[in-house]
Amino acid sequence: MLCLCGVHRSAFAWGDEGHEVVGLIADHYLDPAVRSRVQAILATDATQLTANDIAHEATWADKYRDSDRNTTKQRYTQTHNWHFVDLEIGSPDLSAACFGQPRLPPATPASSGAANDCVVDKILEFSTELKNPSTDPPERLLALEFLLHFVGDVHQPLHASDDHDQGGNLKLVTAPGIHSNNLHHYWDTEFVAKLGTSDVEIAQRLINGISDTQRAQWSGGTPADWAMESFSAAKDHAYGLLPSAGARNHYQLSAAYVDDATTVVAEQLSKAGVRLAMVLNRALQ
Repeated sequence: MLCLCGVHRSAFAWGDEGHEVVGLIADHYLDPAVRSRVQAILATDATQLTANDIAHEATWADKYRDSDRNTTKQRYTQTHNWHFVDLEIGSPDLSAACFGQPRLPPATPASSGAANDCVVDKILEFSTELKNPSTDPPERLLALEFLLHFVGDVHQPLHASDDHDQGGNLKLVTAPGIHSNNLHHYWDTEFVAKLGTSDVEIAQRLINGISDTQRAQWSGGTPADWAMESFSAAKDHAYGLLPSAGARNHYQLSAAYVDDATTVVAEQLSKAGVRLAMVLNRALQ
């Protein structure tokens, strides 16, 4: 039953609503015992950056990253690269996009790993920590909070691709009925908003559309596989269907582009929710 709980990159991977949708879909597919463990771990979060339910905690990593962005920048510098994997459209190279995939030194918490690392590596590291019963409780909480967010991040096509434009941040776009903004923002927020009026409504609608066959198909693969899948969505849709640029690198998107993008976003959010549940069920069973 769905719980009705309510280069610098300037844009987030999914806005709050998209991450909340992923969290709610995942919650629907959690084993009951795992759901209880997730809730118990999240209840220990005393940062007050978000409410402690799974949907809001799925936004925590963005808020943590930006909590000192205008002051000390310690949290920002340590974690901001972890949210994406910039696979170049013309020559995708996972190792390069992951800064050479630095190894986590023995006995080093994943939350203290190299700042120059990518979302693919961090999902693997934090999944290992969450599954290990000897992980200290504060680190286990961090592992869960980062996973709730990063599994969503890797499914945002423009957080797994780059066309020498900071993942779409440098392309100004306009579409019928939507205020001008950059392409990354459109995929983060505007196309999600097309799916419904609230995170709960969108999540329920997407859950209703996920078949048993799709859930089985999506409940597999590795974070690297998911990143390459998101990359393909970006190459074929986000970038591949862009019209020719106008003046000042401005793109006028058609209604057909918006419809296609909204369909892609719905599937990516659905996959992210199913796979997040899979990660948590395996780690906390």
